[in-house]
Amino acid sequence: MVIDPGHNPGNFRHTAEINRQVDIGTNRKECDTTGTSTNGGYTEAKFTLDVARRMRELLEAQGATVKLTQDGDRPFGPCIDERARIGNEAKADAVVSLHADGSGTGNRGFHVILPGAVKAGAADTRAIVGPSRELGERIAGNFVRVTGSAPSNYVGGGTGLVTRKDLGGLNLSTVPKVFIECGNMRDSKDAAQLTSGAWRQKAARGISDGIVSFLRG
Repeated sequence: MVIDPGHNPGNFRHTAEINRQVDIGTNRKECDTTGTSTNGGYTEAKFTLDVARRMRELLEAQGATVKLTQDGDRPFGPCIDERARIGNEAKADAVVSLHADGSGTGNRGFHVILPGAVKAGAADTRAIVGPSRELGERIAGNFVRVTGSAPSNYVGGGTGLVTRKDLGGLNLSTVPKVFIECGNMRDSKDAAQLTSGAWRQKAARGISDGIVSFLRG
């Protein structure tokens, strides 16, 4: 399976490269973004990499073969189209893209983003919509159970699930894939969790348990 830690700590130093437009099927979008950060300066890119490494350890202990789209081992990126390609070329049974949101204060909780049905240009998600929803539902259920975090109070109508057709990482995927926004970095209560190593370990376990449950059917 493939874990995709959103953004890259080096993106801040490579703005020209990450602003380059890439084709996501439905339209063109910048290669990548810097991501957000807590008010205290803890970046989303550091958060996603930490959770990805914790997940890799947990999943490998269960016998899974795990690949990361980046492991802090490249100066920036990869671009969103390459992130999708890595999962596709690995013929991954599941791909999870890790993120944390940068929404307004008072907006709290996690949400899982599912691919909508898209057929445009290089994008055709129709075959992965069903299995991706199943993956997303299992991750959401396990995330609540392990972290005690509530589904988002600002998107998804309390379900913790949101469908989108504007994300290149989902549009270009040919294997089951979801994004998870683990919390809102701009809310002080969520930020206190996101900056805690103990909580990140729970987040890693919740997401990993959801993946394992999906893979076992």
